[in-house]
Amino acid sequence: MLDIIGKRNWFFLFSGLIVVPGLFFILLGPITGGKAGLQFSIDYTGGTLWEIHFKNPSVTPAQVHAVLAAKGYDSQVQTSTGGYVVIRTVPLGLIEAPAATPAPSTSPTASGSPEPSGSASPVPSGSPGPSASTAASASPAASGAAAAAGASASPGASPSPTASPSPSPSPSPTPVPGGVTRTGQVGTLVTALEAQLGPIDEQRSLTTVGPVISSELTQQAITLVLIGSLGILLWMTFRFRDFRFGMTALAALVHDVIVVVGIFAILGTFFKIEVDALFVTAMLTIIGFSVHDTIVVYDRIRENRARHAGENFSAIVNHSILQTLARSINTSLTVVFTLTALLLFAGSSIQTFILALLIGITSGTYSSIFNAAPLLTVWEEWEERRRIAAGGRPVRRSAS
Repeated sequence: MLDIIGKRNWFFLFSGLIVVPGLFFILLGPITGGKAGLQFSIDYTGGTLWEIHFKNPSVTPAQVHAVLAAKGYDSQVQTSTGGYVVIRTVPLGLIEAPAATPAPSTSPTASGSPEPSGSASPVPSGSPGPSASTAASASPAASGAAAAAGASASPGASPSPTASPSPSPSPSPTPVPGGVTRTGQVGTLVTALEAQLGPIDEQRSLTTVGPVISSELTQQAITLVLIGSLGILLWMTFRFRDFRFGMTALAALVHDVIVVVGIFAILGTFFKIEVDALFVTAMLTIIGFSVHDTIVVYDRIRENRARHAGENFSAIVNHSILQTLARSINTSLTVVFTLTALLLFAGSSIQTFILALLIGITSGTYSSIFNAAPLLTVWEEWEERRRIAAGGRPVRRSAS
C-alpha cells in the first residue's frame, strides 16, 4: 500500500521548492518599485492601455516610446502577438473640452430680435432681404402654408449660433470597428506617431481607467479574498467540530494562493504578464475548488475514524487519502483538459484568467491530498506527544 503520510516530508519539500521562489518574486515587486514581481494592469494602477498596429512592421517599441516622450508622456511600450504595439501611459482623454469663445452675433436672433425662427434664410445683417411675412402675403393659400411652416420650425433646425455653438457636430470618441481614434489627446498622439513612424492601420483596443476606480478595485479584491478565506475557516471548523480541520484546510488554501501569485510574479518579471481584474475571479474560483477537494478527504477521514476507532491516526488518514485519490485526480483532470483547450484556442483577452485557473486547480488538487491531510496528521501527532510528555495517556479521538 502506498504510504503517503510516511513520505509527507518529501511532499512538504516539493511544496517549499515552489512556494519559496514565488514568495521571493512577490516581495521583489515592492522592493523594485514594480519593475519586477507582479505586474498589475491598469485595472489596479489606473491609466490608458492602447494597442495599435503600424503598417510598417519594422516599428519598434523604442521608437514609439521616443515619440511619446517627445510629447511629454511617460509610457511603457512593448510588442504583443500579431505585431501589435501595446502602449501603457497616464489616463488619456478622448474628447477635448470646447474652447470658451463667445458666439458670433451674425443672426438677428442672437441679438435678441423678436424675428421668428422661421426666417432662417441666409441673409446678411443689414440687408433688407425678404422676410417670411412678406413672402406669405402673396396669397391667402400661401399665407396658410407659410404659417404652418413657421409653426413647425424649431430652434434646433436653425443654423443660427444660438442653436449650436459649433457649425459642425463633435466627433465621436469611439472609432469605427478596426479604426483608429483621432479625437482628444489620443488623436494628438496618433498624429505625432504617424508623422514619425508611418500610418497606423488598426487599433485593437483602447481602455482608460481612472485612479479612483483602480483604488476601489484593489480594495475590493483584497476584501473578497479575506472574507472568502475567513468564511472557509469558520465553515470547516463548524462542519467537522474541530478547529484543526479548518486551520489545515486554510493552510492548504494559502499554499495554493501563494503558488498562483508567485508563478505570476515570476512570469511578470521575465515575460511582463500582467494581473488584471479577472485574476481575482480566478483566485476565488481556485479557493473554492481547493477546499472542495479537501472536504472530500476530510469527510472520509471522519468516517474512517468512526469505523476504525482506536487505530493509529496516521494510518486512518493514509487509508482515507488512498480511497479518495482516484476521485480527486479524475475530477481535476476533466477540468484541466478543458482549461488547456481554452488556453490554446481561446482569445488573448482571457488567457491570463485561464492560466491562473489551470495553475490553481492543479495546485489545489495537490495540496488537498499531499499537504492538508498530512498537516492534520502532524498536528495530531504533535498534540499526542505533548499530552504524553505532560503525563497523560494517549487519546483516540472518535468522529464527531
